[in-house]
Amino acid sequence: MIEARRLHILRAVADHRTVTAAAAALYLTPSAVSQQLTALEQETGHRLVERGAKGVRLTPAGEILLSHTNAVLAQLERAEAELAAYGSGEAGTVTVAAFATGIAQVVAPAVARLARHAPGIRIRVQDAEGDASLPMVLDRQVDVAVAVEYRGAPSADDPRLTHVPLYAEPFDAVVPLGHRLADVPEVPLADLAKDTWIGPYPGNPCHDVVVLACESAGFQPRLEHSSDDFRAVVALASADAGVALVPRSALRGMDLSGVVVRPVDGVAPTRRVFAAVRRGAEGHPLIRPVLEALGEAAQA
Repeated sequence: MIEARRLHILRAVADHRTVTAAAAALYLTPSAVSQQLTALEQETGHRLVERGAKGVRLTPAGEILLSHTNAVLAQLERAEAELAAYGSGEAGTVTVAAFATGIAQVVAPAVARLARHAPGIRIRVQDAEGDASLPMVLDRQVDVAVAVEYRGAPSADDPRLTHVPLYAEPFDAVVPLGHRLADVPEVPLADLAKDTWIGPYPGNPCHDVVVLACESAGFQPRLEHSSDDFRAVVALASADAGVALVPRSALRGMDLSGVVVRPVDGVAPTRRVFAAVRRGAEGHPLIRPVLEALGEAAQA
């Protein structure tokens, strides 16, 4: 009989590629993870992982078991959801991880909606970028992630996750007041090819949006200043340190007196925001109202 908790460990090892990283994500020791993998191999009668200098990879037998693991764990999530519904499931805590602007845009309004319409549901919010929040969902550290599409992100048909689209928003060009393009109604990105750029760090999903937009315009941005805080990005642009692309919602409430904000000429770079839960958990009586509240907040 294969134990479900060992399947969780197998998937974590497949996701994180090393025993040490999987152990940290699961709040276990590396030796405990290794012991559980060995036990799983004994249960299945197959070698499931191979260890090398660059980490751990699944054997063909391990890949077969992983494909079933995703289906089994999704079904267990559905079972928990149905049991919670049977027991009413009207009160409990749901943990949501989201990036800062997403918290302001949809999470905080969703919290207010739930306080009015589902007061038994308590929301715990954690600030985390999309590339961090999705692994947190898979590792069962949080229940819901509000994330942004980015290169390398799990796709919408990933068997481990259920995606719920929330909203899409354009990036605007932010240039210093004295910039040569400050007076144009729309900024052609190609005209910024020789400028110094300010932007998020690699790994931040918005970094990918900026780089891909510039690549589509025919150049690699010369990113000399890096910050994941868009207030800092705008402050640097105000100091004539460079130009930037900033999500439109992130500019709300900022001091923009030292910069000019203009739409991008042509097809604007866009970030697409979605909520994600472990597949099968979307019907849980605590999680379903949270997803509905996030959707309503996004539409508003």
